[in-house]
Order: sequence, then C-alpha cells, then structure tokens
Amino acid sequence: MSRSQPVGITPLFTLAGEVHTTLYFYTTSVTTALTHSLLSEDSTAGKPQKVGWSGCLLSSHGEPRVFLSFQELQKTQSFEHYTLSEKAMDYRILFMDEDQDRMYVGCKDHVLSMDINNISQTLLKIFWPASTSKVEECQMAGKDPTHGCGNFLRVIQPYNRTHLFICGSGAYSPVCAYVNRGRRPEEQVFQISSRAESGKGRCSFNPQVNTVSVMLNQELFSGMYIDFMGTDAAIFRSLTTRNAVRTDQHNSKWLSEPVFIDAHLIPDGSDPNDAKLYFFMRERLTDSSGNTKNIHAMVARVCPNDTGGQRSLVNKWTTFLKARLVCSVLEEDGTETHFDELENVFLLETDHPKGLLIFGVFTSTSSVFRGSAVCVYNMADILTVFNGPFAHREGPNFQWVAFQGRIPYPRPGTCPGGVHSSYPEY
Repeated sequence: MSRSQPVGITPLFTLAGEVHTTLYFYTTSVTTALTHSLLSEDSTAGKPQKVGWSGCLLSSHGEPRVFLSFQELQKTQSFEHYTLSEKAMDYRILFMDEDQDRMYVGCKDHVLSMDINNISQTLLKIFWPASTSKVEECQMAGKDPTHGCGNFLRVIQPYNRTHLFICGSGAYSPVCAYVNRGRRPEEQVFQISSRAESGKGRCSFNPQVNTVSVMLNQELFSGMYIDFMGTDAAIFRSLTTRNAVRTDQHNSKWLSEPVFIDAHLIPDGSDPNDAKLYFFMRERLTDSSGNTKNIHAMVARVCPNDTGGQRSLVNKWTTFLKARLVCSVLEEDGTETHFDELENVFLLETDHPKGLLIFGVFTSTSSVFRGSAVCVYNMADILTVFNGPFAHREGPNFQWVAFQGRIPYPRPGTCPGGVHSSYPEY
C-alpha cells in the first residue's frame, strides 16, 4: 500500500472552518489502517518492517492483513482475554487509573475494576442494574429488551482520589452514583457509596448513542443527548456549584445531529485559565439549498470556566466555537477523496502543548468508494484555524464566506480570565 501525498495545511474559518491534514494511510478496512501503525518504513529497502506483535498481522508477502480471526489472535499468546458473560455485555467505556494500576470498564449492568498488569486477576465488580420498574417502563415504550432496557454504563470519571463518578442509561432513565475505590489498590475496595441520582444532562437515554465526558475540578462536562426521544443534543456542564451551562437548544448552527466521539482538555499556553475543552464529533449538515445532509467531521471547543451570558445566551456557552476536520487524499488525476465519518481519536502528547498531535480514524461515506483512513493533525494548525477568520452567511441560500467586519475585543472564544492574545485583523 503506497503512502498518499500530503494534503496542504490551509487555515480557513471557525464555526464553518476547516482543518486540513496529512493523510497517512487509506485502505478498505479500519483494521488494516490501524495495522499500518505497527509498521515502520525501512529507509534503505523501502519495505515495511514489523515493529510490534507477531507475524499474524502480515501476510506471507509482507502485506497488512485485512482480517484477523479471534482464533489466530489467541495463538499469538500476546493478549489477555476476559469475559463477564457469554451474553452481549456491550463493553464500551474504559478508564485507566495508572496511580492504582487499575482499569475500570463499564458494560451492561456492571462496573469492573481490573488489574492493569493482568485483567483476569484480582477482578472487582459492581452489579448495578436498572430498577425493575424502569425496565418494565422501557419495554412498554417499545425499546429493545436486550440492547436498550438495561443499565448500560456510559460515564466513568475520577471524582477525587478515592471515588469515581459513574452514570448509566438506566433503561432509558439515566442514573448516576459515586463509587468508593479506596486509596490504595491493596485495600480491595470497590462499591457504590451513594444513592442514585438523575443522570439527565450527563448521560444519553439511548445506550446506542455515544456519550463523551470529562471531569474537571469535580465538574462534569458531557456531550450527549439530553432527552428520551434523542433529538436534543448538548454539550453540558453539570455536577457543579455554579450554574449549569449548555449549547443552544435545537439550533443546528451549534450542533446538527452530532455523533460525539471524544472529548479532551487541551492547554493553550502556560495560563491554566486558557485551557479549553475540545469535543470531537461528526455531524449531518445541510447544504446551501437546505435539502441534502452531508456528514462532516467537526471539532468544537468551549472554556471550562464559561458561566454563560448575562442578558443573552443565559446559561449558554459564550465561548463555543467549532471547525471542520478535513481528511482527504488528492489523486493523480486531481480528484479528491474525502473521509468524513470520524470514528475515533487519539492524542499524542509532546513537550510543548502546541506540538500535540491528534490522530483520527475515519471512514468514507461515498457510495462508490468504501475505505478508511488515519489522519494526523497538529494542534498548532487547529489553533491557527480557531484564531483565524470567522465564517459568515447572509442567509440560508448564501455560501459561507469570511466575515469582513471588525472582530470585537476580547475576541469571541476567549476564556474568561485568560490572556487576551493579539490576533491579526482580517
């Protein structure tokens, strides 16, 4: 598989802006795209060399495998396997606690605490099902008894040194609680230590809908759907002594049918007040005619210390910005193939925050070409886009163009108490 030519990095607009990147690999399988990351390029022979795992990832011709069976993986003896039940448990949420050498896993009706070094040893688990009445109500509403009417864990976040904060779908009635995990792993403590409380605004009702979350200073920031019908998407701050803040309700300019993928706090310089929360997602956006909906990968950000407006945008984010993530490859004939469906995100830290690398796994939405890609973005380029021109549209039938008016000071998106950096006038 040849490596594609780099796509030029071009800063465009926030709110409807685009972050371009270099496309590293594209292929017909997500598995293959990820397998490529285990290879290095031999500068002398020009052939891929295996740097991890066994030869099961390579064919006899040294080509990456597009399929690897579980039985073949077992034969490598390079992994550990654990299952709680032979039934579908929907393992989806995983949180690593390197201080205690534990890994916390959320699935249907259970929270697991595993030893990082050996997941099959010293397993601790909590059985936390939805109440019988909620399960009955869920089934009466016509929801799937197996894959919907259970308590599917979707939030596991560290609250303090001794407790976790967890939330589950609660049979379409989200519920949250605190878990005592002890101060030291040898204590073998793992139990719910509070009454259940409402998870609305913290966890999606539908367990098949992604929920992403970050805990900062005992405040929970979530990207999820806040209603039973799954029509009200929000980036929401809860579990706070301050006022709750969210994105504008039912406003497609803020969020348009998002599928939340991940969320991270990323520093912006040395001032902690300038750190921002970035939410990675894919959205369905209408075109200029208002008819066709195209899927685009997006990155949005807010300031954690944003308390909302006083007259307008009351209890709404005043620092919310978003831009498009572009992952594409330019063919020899000049055509451009886009990979728009963001599936996963990984952050590779460096010594300097602006040197942070963000890797995204994408799939294509084309009916002609089905493929996958791994694209990498430099944080400095993302900051350039967010600090660049704003997008503006005169009306629903107009194209997005760069805003030509004078940008107010402090610049929209600047964090309260942060450094009001000087930006060029556009």
